[in-house]
Amino acid sequence: MNMNNSHESKIKWGILGTGWIASQFARDLAHAQNAERFAVGSRTKESADQFAENFNFAHAYGSYEELLANPEIDAIYVATPHPFHKENVLTCLRAGKAVLCEKPFTINAAELEEMISYAKENKLFLMEGMWTRFLPPIRKVREWLQAGRIGDVKLVKADFGFRSDWNPEGRLLNPDLGGGALLDAGIYPISFASMVLGAKPEKIMSTAHIGETGVDEQFSILLSYESGRTASLNGSVRLNLTNEAYIYGTDGYIHIPSFLNSKSASLFINGEEVETFTDDRTSIGYVYEAEEVGRCLQEGLTESSIIPLEESLGIMKILDEVRGQWGLRYPFEK
Repeated sequence: MNMNNSHESKIKWGILGTGWIASQFARDLAHAQNAERFAVGSRTKESADQFAENFNFAHAYGSYEELLANPEIDAIYVATPHPFHKENVLTCLRAGKAVLCEKPFTINAAELEEMISYAKENKLFLMEGMWTRFLPPIRKVREWLQAGRIGDVKLVKADFGFRSDWNPEGRLLNPDLGGGALLDAGIYPISFASMVLGAKPEKIMSTAHIGETGVDEQFSILLSYESGRTASLNGSVRLNLTNEAYIYGTDGYIHIPSFLNSKSASLFINGEEVETFTDDRTSIGYVYEAEEVGRCLQEGLTESSIIPLEESLGIMKILDEVRGQWGLRYPFEK
């Protein structure tokens, strides 16, 4: 990295892809204290030029290879659809770049193991872009849990679902694009449960409605952990859910409305609300994961302790197990 170990230096970001999530991340980079919007790469020069103009990036490239050839770029945000993550991330790593990859990290655990192995062998930074994990209300929730405010945690409940339009060819319902509720929506409640209870449940039970396109449109998962702890999780791409999360302990509970993009969290003891944390951020919230990447790079780290690679792999193994229970494989999986 060309940062001269200076904590004042800003991370020069490149964005690979110009879709909706790329624009969200790019917009938020303006709020990052340690980041610079530097370059964007797309499959067409026209798309890259438009994106660079919209979000004030200094460089625009009509191919990913040209983007990665720029030696000044410190970190790449991979913003392509998840079936392309493995190939895109490995290409970035081979170019010697630090990588933040949009969730879900990959399609399956085998793909992720390949990426992690390469990153570790070559001492390169790699992190899953699970933005929820870095939001201030979620950080506050972790503080409450670490302080034992609600006693022994026994139950996590989290749902994320929305009613998408019926588009069999679109990303959400097309098996050729890794469609379905689990990887797109389900990753949120599963990652949330992992944050609280860990990524290695003793038992995984699940059920799903497989729709006419051959992907899961709706699912329910029950994770069972030692000491009688459980996580009850639901997701859908054809049903609007409340998208709330609850963490229940022996002394109280925590409620997080709209937990995946949370603006607040409330702590209840003996049924009484005793503390509420409210985030008045002006950013969308992607800024926090970007700043964490910058912090890690400036400190010479190759992964983040907030969402370590081993945990991301454990989460992906849960997703694999669940899809196995449903008999759901994507056409391109080996």
